[in-house]
Amino acid sequence: MNVITNYFRSLLLWELFVGLKLTGRYFFATKITVQYPEEKTPQSFRFRGLHALRRYANGEERCIACKLCEAVCPALAITIDSAPRDDGTRRTTRYDIDLFKCIYCGFCEEACPVDAIVETRLFEYHFESREGTVMTKDKLLAMGDRYEKQIAADRTHDAAYR
Repeated sequence: MNVITNYFRSLLLWELFVGLKLTGRYFFATKITVQYPEEKTPQSFRFRGLHALRRYANGEERCIACKLCEAVCPALAITIDSAPRDDGTRRTTRYDIDLFKCIYCGFCEEACPVDAIVETRLFEYHFESREGTVMTKDKLLAMGDRYEKQIAADRTHDAAYR
């Protein structure tokens, strides 16, 4: 009996009608497509994008070269070299993040005791060559200077929910 039923279903193209029924049900449903470059979806203030190094209000860089971010990075994407300054404090001479290795987990951001390394909301970026994938200290500081208002706003918003 099952063989005969399967024969008539294949003869009458039953699977085709079931598929068309499903297509018809979603054809008239409300669409949720976003026309990306023109329209943008809301973004969480906790979104983790491109990295940046922050400065204090007086212009001094925040990073104290404790190397906690380098130690906690699971992808080994961060490289830090440091040297003592004239006043006895330690500062970075080299701070590199290889964005091909980085998995954007946010551990570096959480490990930093002075809130120096952060991940911005910037996700629309590209590289022209392989050398562009390594964010150097100068590039990271420039990113921090450019997006400091947004970073500070995200920090106050995040602190309110902790």
